[in-house]
Amino acid sequence: MATENFVVEVWSDVMCPFCYIGKKRFENALTDFENKEEVEVVWKSFDLYPDLNTNKNQGIKQFLIENKGISEDQATQMMAGAGNLAKEAGLHFDWEKVIVANTKKSHQLLHLAEKSGNQNRLKERLFKAYFEEGKNVDDISTLISLGVEVGLKQEDIVKALESERFLPAVNYDIQEAKQLGVSGVPFFVFNRKYAVSGAQSEAYFLQALQTAYFDWKNPEEAEKLRAAENANSCTPGGGCC
Repeated sequence: MATENFVVEVWSDVMCPFCYIGKKRFENALTDFENKEEVEVVWKSFDLYPDLNTNKNQGIKQFLIENKGISEDQATQMMAGAGNLAKEAGLHFDWEKVIVANTKKSHQLLHLAEKSGNQNRLKERLFKAYFEEGKNVDDISTLISLGVEVGLKQEDIVKALESERFLPAVNYDIQEAKQLGVSGVPFFVFNRKYAVSGAQSEAYFLQALQTAYFDWKNPEEAEKLRAAENANSCTPGGGCC
């Protein structure tokens, strides 16, 4: 019988629309998961644009055109597509307000929030601030306000951001993602055994939770099931045929 926590680690970036959508879908699935009280969610840093210079005068559409090398029509379609998926998930993206910002400070603040158990609340607040309220998530005063709102102490936030105390932790997450072969986000890892890439459906997330949880609680039984599944299959170099 497993004794450690059932941990779901999620690599994501604050400026990633599908990370916000994926969070919402995963949390909806978690609501329907009968063992949800045993699940611990840990948010990991992933920096989509580490060299990005925050520019409050550049809209998201122009950013996409310049950084992805696409046309204005393509950028418009991308934004509309993500916006529609967000709406289906109960979210509202206000693209006209979005301030394209470097998220390194946000990731550092998320590591601080983890220490006090406020990480998930802060993650949600940062997403909402970025995609719905047009807040600059690279601005220290803004981050102080958001952090205090979810229960962090102002002096702790200031110290953490000014000293960059959690920058090594952010860089460690990013390096760890490379070692795991993570090439895009969101990326969900269930107890370091099962991985789900992208903003999958709620049903898909629920199935992943159930499968990973069963394996966690019943490792020997899960191993027997895998052995039975492999018994009737061929592998490269195998002797089945």
